[in-house]
Amino acid sequence: MPSTVIASMHYDVETHSLKIIFVSGLIYVYQNVPEEIYNQLKTSRSKGIYFNRFIKGHYGFEKVN
Repeated sequence: MPSTVIASMHYDVETHSLKIIFVSGLIYVYQNVPEEIYNQLKTSRSKGIYFNRFIKGHYGFEKVN
């Protein structure tokens, strides 16, 4: 299901990193994200709500320029 907040995302199984490109153009990489969390985000009806509830503030991140 498309998101009004998240433009795209990519999960790296080996490093457990989740790269999210937001509609605003900002790019963040979240570290140590379990694959289950990524799968739930991917299938969530509202990716923005899921992101805010289960990822933002729960995992370390790095902003990509």
